[in-house]
Amino acid sequence: MIRKIAVIAAAVASLMGGVAQAQPTSMTPPFKEGDYTIPFFKFGTGEVMDVRMHYTTLGQPQRDKQGRVTNAVMILHGTGGTGQQFFRPQFANELFVPGGLLDPAKYYIILPDGIGHGKSSKPSDGLRMKFPHYDYDDMVEAEYRLAVEGLKVDRLRLVMGTSMGCMHAFVLGERHPDFMDAMMPMACQPTALVGRNRLWRKFLIDGIMNDPAWNGGNYTEQPQAGLREAGALLSLAGSAPIQMQKSMPTRAAVDAFAEKYQADEIASLDANDLLFQVSASRNYDPSKDLAKIKAKVVWVNSADDFINPPSLGLAEQLAPLIPNGKYILLPESEMTRGHGSHTWAVLWKDHLKALLEATAPPPAPVKGAKPVAKPSPAKPHAEAHQGH
Repeated sequence: MIRKIAVIAAAVASLMGGVAQAQPTSMTPPFKEGDYTIPFFKFGTGEVMDVRMHYTTLGQPQRDKQGRVTNAVMILHGTGGTGQQFFRPQFANELFVPGGLLDPAKYYIILPDGIGHGKSSKPSDGLRMKFPHYDYDDMVEAEYRLAVEGLKVDRLRLVMGTSMGCMHAFVLGERHPDFMDAMMPMACQPTALVGRNRLWRKFLIDGIMNDPAWNGGNYTEQPQAGLREAGALLSLAGSAPIQMQKSMPTRAAVDAFAEKYQADEIASLDANDLLFQVSASRNYDPSKDLAKIKAKVVWVNSADDFINPPSLGLAEQLAPLIPNGKYILLPESEMTRGHGSHTWAVLWKDHLKALLEATAPPPAPVKGAKPVAKPSPAKPHAEAHQGH
């Protein structure tokens, strides 16, 4: 029973970094951690402060004759997570291994902690509700400046993102269209969060703020009732129906999971941090500027995603607006993990392989060989279809 609970808790926690936050193990590739402080960072609200951006890197940068990095990959985490969430075996053991699609011997992999998350600047550092009220635009700009100013990377071979990181990838592709060759956003929609997607977030925020222990964010102990409600909503938002049906086949199993999951959430969450993390999506809506994206895009969602249900038909409307985009819908199966399918690389790594191959730089010319005439390029198009 405990093993089953642990398995399903890990799947549900793919939305948040708390309970199942990955920790380095003996199987984790060598990595480095660091901090870059952006001085006098100006938020969209007009607030200004020095922002600490924590990051983890794998591999080494390779530079061309002009000194520009040519092999950088940035992977952006989800709400409540950190860059090191990608050390989970279902991700790292598929991609970061020798000969893998993102082998650190070949790529320089950058895993930032977004503003408000992990070891980057966040409300729980001391400012609490006086911390600047950041949104996704602020977070993306800080991630961009970390790469360009802090790590001296002015172009990415690939940007990936899961959940919130998926949304960040769309914003990054629009705001800095010459910054990347390829994009693989997973588990999101490039449009405003309304309907049920906004509703569960509002319930979570209101649950925290209506807890008598909240005290305007100046609590002496974490607001337990608010965090229990938050834990319940997060478990449903990140749920995988087939996996939950298998892992919790009895009422007793469901009750045991609920008790353990909420207890673990309360122990791992800070109410101020969570409030800011969830409310940061309030201004997000890249739908009007998708045509600005220049990178080749493979956008992947899962059919059993509670947060991004395909029945809304949003992808069919939005994918054609991406000039060089393809939409992949993973069909629900015994293998998928709901919203958390974004972390199970076995489900979608063939699409990543195809994307990397399609955007690979041309081979260096052989000395003395005659140049070969190139065919006229086809007009860019958007393609939306289902795939396995």
